[in-house]
This record gives sequence, structure tokens and C-alpha cells, in this order.
Amino acid sequence: MRILNVTQSYEPFFEFGGPPAKVPALSEGLAKFGHEVTVLTADWGLDKRLGNEPGAEPAEDSPFGRRRRKSGVTAIYLANWLHFRAMSWNPALPRYLRARLGSFDIVHIFGLYDILGARVAVACRLQGIPYVVEPMGMFLPIVRNIKMKRLYHRLWGRRMLADANVVIATADQERSELISGGIPAEKIVLRRNGVDGPALLPSYGTFRDSLQIPGDVKLILFLGRLSLKKSPELLLEAFAKLIPLEHRTSDSPHLVFVGPDESGMLEMLKEMSVKLLLTDRVHFVGPISGQAKWAAYRDADIFALPSQNENFGNSAAEAIAAETPVIVTEQCGIAPLVAGTAGLVAKHDVVSLCDALRLLLQDEELYRTLKEGCRTTMRRLGWAEPLEQMNTLFGRIARSRKGSAIGIES
Repeated sequence: MRILNVTQSYEPFFEFGGPPAKVPALSEGLAKFGHEVTVLTADWGLDKRLGNEPGAEPAEDSPFGRRRRKSGVTAIYLANWLHFRAMSWNPALPRYLRARLGSFDIVHIFGLYDILGARVAVACRLQGIPYVVEPMGMFLPIVRNIKMKRLYHRLWGRRMLADANVVIATADQERSELISGGIPAEKIVLRRNGVDGPALLPSYGTFRDSLQIPGDVKLILFLGRLSLKKSPELLLEAFAKLIPLEHRTSDSPHLVFVGPDESGMLEMLKEMSVKLLLTDRVHFVGPISGQAKWAAYRDADIFALPSQNENFGNSAAEAIAAETPVIVTEQCGIAPLVAGTAGLVAKHDVVSLCDALRLLLQDEELYRTLKEGCRTTMRRLGWAEPLEQMNTLFGRIARSRKGSAIGIES
């Protein structure tokens, strides 16, 4: 089967959040099933990025942009002429769709609110190519540019979702949101995300040493986009409540924020840390990936994801892969999979989050139980099951298309 995965951002551009991590895992996994997988994405400076990564597979020219083959997957990076935030205009896209789209058996579009996926969906409808849409938690326009997102749905989003063969939700919460938004329940397939940890975790202390945090001091980690949706400011408020000024000592916990800034959140967090007199306890690190990311997970005592809405929560799953207990809010899709086994689930408010942090920091028996539970939980969070599900789903859609083409009910 020939599969085209469409995503606005792809590795090595991990600063864009979930897609650059999820799409490679799905693409490479399906390639191992014997499928021919191509990824169509935007070029955010591929050659420059690869030049800064020793040993990285090089890219080459193609008629449509840069091309790179890795782990059995061919990725086409379309040149950007214009872009706004993570959205781009790619002039070579129409030529690619005319020349190549018809050769694919199925198209998988990741995310919403970009022009790339919307234009591919239109071409799929015109050429009769079945396609799947995976909103990746973007369906509800709850933060940032809400009016523009609603306009997007009126112009492209509603039709794109309505004509999709399947819409993929990664948790029950997202499935409910899609149904409430008018997507027929029978069109929705529930398929969780997966996570793969590194073959070997970095040595303990590497990340701490970079921030001069002693090994005997508790470290609470937030790793992800510093965005309103993920509520890092809520975590900072809870942390301040956890260690009031009059009770702070040299061995009081540290809080580290890792990830790219979005809409000025970083500056707001820094200002908050000053007002709360926490500058000696709160650290800010930019986006990191690869071994540096796993070193952060490895050195953390607690990972916190206080999102107000999260279709799954890949970063929490990655923390569990590093055997670090997590605290997530009820609004995270991963919550039912980790509650009481690898972490705690808190309400989306300062008091509940603070209570969860205090409990994990003070109850040593509970902490040991959850840390040991990370291993068993991780066995339920791998990619094997989601990949098998996608392989079966794509096969069913492809067979249905062939049956329809010759007038056979399927």
C-alpha cells in the first residue's frame, strides 16, 4: 500500500510540538509493515538544521523541494514562500498534487489550522483518493486566534472533516469533543498515541548539572510548548503555594520549564517568578530534543502537565518511559491510563495541583509505587498496538475503495 502522511511540521523540527515526534513513529512503523510511506511537509530550514546535527542523514533535491529518506520513509520538504507562526504557503504543492497524489492508496492528514492539509484534502476529494484526518487535539478552538480558527472551519475545516473517510481521536475526551462538534460517531476511530523510550537513558545528573541543581534536591519538570493551552502559569502558581517564602530552605524543590515560547508566555512566567520571589528556584530552558530531552526526564523527580485541554499528552508518556512519575490534569487524554499506576490526576486548579505535588513529594511509599508502576504502564503505552490498528484500518479503507471502484459492496 502507498501511504501519504501530510503534516505541517516533521522531524527534525521538534520545536513545533507533537507532530514531529508522532508522525515519524507512525510513518516508520507502517514502513516496517511493508508499506511505501511518504511524508509531505514544509521546509523550515532543513539543510541548516541538518548541518548542525553531526551524522544526520543528508537531504537532496527533488522537483518539489528537499527530499530526505530515513528509516524506510521518504519525506518531501516543500519550500515556504510565506508563513505565519507554524502555518506556511508552499507554491510547489499544486504541482506535487497533480504529479504524485494519484499514485497513493490513502492519505493521512495530521492536524488542523494549516493550509497544507486543507489543500491536500481538496485535491483528494477531486481525485477520489480516500483520506483520514487526525486533528491532534486541535478541533476545539479554545486558545489563541479563536476567531481565525472558527473562520478556518467555515472555509475548510468542516468540509475537510465531513468528507474524510475516518477521523481519528486519540482519547475518549477528544472523541466526545468531536461528536459534540457534529462529527458522526461512526466516522470516528479511537486510536491512542504511543511512545518509545531510548534504548539507554542518559546518566543521572547530566541535566541537573547544566542548571546547577544538586542531586539531593527535588526537581519538578514541565516539558512542552509554553502555551496558554498547557497552563504552565498554573503550575508556577501551585509551586509558589507549595513552598511559601517563610518555609523555603536550601533543599526546597526546583521547578524547570523546558520548551519553546508561544505568544509571550515565557516573559509572563519570568515576571511571575520575580513577583513570587522564586528566581532562585525556577529555571527556564529552551526547546531540547534527543538525548538532552531524555536527560531532563531522567533527572526529574516529578513531571507535571497541567493542560486545560490535551488530546493525549505525549510528554507525560515520555516521562513515564524514563520512569518518572507524572501529574496530569483531568483534561489530559492520557489521564485514565496513568491514574494510580504511574502518576496522579489533578483538577485544573492551583489547589488541586499543589496538593498533588505535595503528596508525591512527601509520601515516599506512594512515590516508590508509582515509580515502579511506570514500567508496567509503559508496556501499555508502546507503539505496537496503535500501529497494528492503523495497518488494519488502512487496509480496510483500501479494500473498500477497490470494491467500490468495481461495484462491489464492502
